Amino acid sequence: MDESTSAVTIGVQQAQEQLSKHKETLFAWVKSFFTWTNLFRAAGALFVIGIIWFLYKLAFHALNRIPEQKINKENNLALHKLLKYVFYSVIVMYILSCFGIKFTALLGAAGIAGLAVGFAAQTTVSNVISGLFVITEGVVKVGDLIVVSGVTGNVDSIDLLSTKVHTLDNQLVRIPNSSIINTTFQNNSYYATRRITFAFGLKYGTDIRYALDVLLKAPELCETVIKKPAPAVWVDGFGDSNINMIVAVWCKSSDFLKTKNDMFVALMRVMNENGLVISYNCVEIVPHDDSTPVPPPAKKSGARRS
Repeated sequence: MDESTSAVTIGVQQAQEQLSKHKETLFAWVKSFFTWTNLFRAAGALFVIGIIWFLYKLAFHALNRIPEQKINKENNLALHKLLKYVFYSVIVMYILSCFGIKFTALLGAAGIAGLAVGFAAQTTVSNVISGLFVITEGVVKVGDLIVVSGVTGNVDSIDLLSTKVHTLDNQLVRIPNSSIINTTFQNNSYYATRRITFAFGLKYGTDIRYALDVLLKAPELCETVIKKPAPAVWVDGFGDSNINMIVAVWCKSSDFLKTKNDMFVALMRVMNENGLVISYNCVEIVPHDDSTPVPPPAKKSGARRS
């Protein structure tokens, strides 16, 4: 028992010695860290970060005070995001510099890493650059009705990587910004007004001058049709079984679908009320009478040889 007790006592003493050494090491590290030099350095860093934060907030509020007449909502939002990214980048670089991390080493490491992930990041970088072009070019804004790669919808947001739209049946579609830049893009809301054309055929025998006067009555029945430019009706040509007619009207871009529907109804109304008939192709089948003898084919006269 005495030997075991002495062994335990020796073990406890050794543990206490190790603990005291660790305490001394910890206190020495804390004492070396909390020197006047480090305290002044930390205070200076906090002061610089405070100034950067103040400038960031000042620029943020300045952007909010810019009227929409000078900068649209989309560009203002993009500037807010860019300002936020710049602010966090500056803060991170400054903190790293305070710890003595050199940017040249980081750039070298970034270059090596860039070779490894360069191919994988090509699409992302392309979308980011395309997003900057979309935002700065100003051809798209929130609420516009656009058509990209067969997708038709209203724009909900324009981000750096993608543009989000909701379709006419209320489906969310995420369109990469590179698709807007690299493919044919259509903005149905860019201009305030749009033209709608209606093409159809009237049967032969119709009085053309009378038809022109009748068809001009249809736009008068639609309240969303604007007066300038004025509605127009003209003959577009002669088909195999009809006279080709064109009716063109102008409306506000926001009233496009309503105006199109109302004009179809108005055209049918004025044509029915005034005796105009839309021509259509038809095939007439004449049954063959077997009782009628079929004449034999005529013989071809050949030239005699001398």
